[in-house]
Amino acid sequence: IFLVLRGLYLLGAFRQQRPGEPPLDKGPIPWLGHVLECRRNTHKFLERMRKKHGDVFTIQLGGFYFTFLQDPLSFGVFAQESREKLDYVKFAKQMVRQVFSFSDISDDLKSLQVASTKHLKGEGLKVLNEAISSNLQNVMLHKLGSDSDRMSWNEDSLIMYSYNVVFRAGYLTLFGNEPPSEGGEEEAKAKDRVESQDLFFEFRKYNRLVPDLARGTSSLSQRWEAERLKAHFWKALSVQKMKTKENISRWVWDLKQAKEENGMEESMIDRYMFVLLWASQTNTGPTSFWVLLFLMKHPDAMAAVKQEVDDVLRQSGQSVQPGGPLVDLTSEMLLKTPILDSIVMETLRLTVALFYFRDVKEDMTVNMADGRQYSIRKGDRISVFPYSALHIDPEIHPDPQSFKYNRFLNPDGTRKTDFYKGGTKLKFATMPWGAGVSMCPGRFFAVNELKQFAFLMLVYFEFELKNPDEEIPQIDHGRLGAGAMQPTRDVPFRYRFRY
Repeated sequence: IFLVLRGLYLLGAFRQQRPGEPPLDKGPIPWLGHVLECRRNTHKFLERMRKKHGDVFTIQLGGFYFTFLQDPLSFGVFAQESREKLDYVKFAKQMVRQVFSFSDISDDLKSLQVASTKHLKGEGLKVLNEAISSNLQNVMLHKLGSDSDRMSWNEDSLIMYSYNVVFRAGYLTLFGNEPPSEGGEEEAKAKDRVESQDLFFEFRKYNRLVPDLARGTSSLSQRWEAERLKAHFWKALSVQKMKTKENISRWVWDLKQAKEENGMEESMIDRYMFVLLWASQTNTGPTSFWVLLFLMKHPDAMAAVKQEVDDVLRQSGQSVQPGGPLVDLTSEMLLKTPILDSIVMETLRLTVALFYFRDVKEDMTVNMADGRQYSIRKGDRISVFPYSALHIDPEIHPDPQSFKYNRFLNPDGTRKTDFYKGGTKLKFATMPWGAGVSMCPGRFFAVNELKQFAFLMLVYFEFELKNPDEEIPQIDHGRLGAGAMQPTRDVPFRYRFRY
């Protein structure tokens, strides 16, 4: 009898809503709860729960109890609570260990924060921007033939093209270039292109496995493939391999040194390098696809941003000419692109759907913005899903499912930052990068990578959909909640030099 009762307890059979707690919905299946419905379509499921229970509710998912706070005016509670009460580190470490086989017994977040603050924003970001621009142009421009056929159309698949270019440039920027040898600089650049191309295809294979690895639902064959791919990346990104490169970013180098100083074994540092590559590149590639697709589907946006980048290029004293020098795309130039900024922000609003979790470390009371209070139990998890509660709320963003390139612009062309819910100004108008202590440390680098890719595409090329009536593809609901949405199919497009 004891074992039966113990089993029922573990399955959640005895949990009941206590006075002061949010509505409790354990779901149709013991222990699993609502996990199957949530996995099929996270957004629809959470909307059904919100309509049934209100904007605060507790549900069971795979043996854990998650309290969702879906009131955007109260997101500050989630973002600003101390780590003594709400902690994201335990969950993050569990996921990194499960997906990447990386373990760090120390609680070394300070080195990541210090390196990211120093090298992924401000003056450090300016240095990286120069490398991004150079590597993007190396990857983008090398295969387009001689001057005689510059005006010929090149056909490609949009996600493969954009993801490929952005990933490869990002990888080379962070992990360094092949040093010139007897073959000179051009041979070194060619080696960079070959190596980054091979790594991209392996990265795509691994990225498809990540959702099942994270959920613990991967098949035996998927696990074998994951082990093969991890071993490949640990070798390709190893400390020993880094010794053969030049122009390694200070961000990567400082984090490697910090792990060495903390006594981490070299083989584990190799694994950490793969974590850094995945974290820095998993979302920018898919997002670059959506940026270009929205531009091609919205001629008004394309015309406005093309005029803007042409003006910025001309004001910098540069022009694109056959046989001329490459564009020197500086950080100062990227500060003069409010239309491009708005397009990137609108794309992130529409296409980034992340779950944000915190482990509840002690019994606590959550104070909502409107004065409501809820008791949350130690051992549960608190979560927000801003895509549903914030990004596509029609009160905050009218006509929320439509792409509007100027949504984040004021009438005078300056950046719009004031958005309201129920007459109250929101602290967050979007949350593609998280919030509070767990906000993505590489967000400035990621945005600049996206902006540079779009800027260079616009100044160098004409690009258009092969089929002007191409519909926006559906999203892969199996990845919803894990970052940038990915399309269920690719989209044919074509491009050629403008000059």
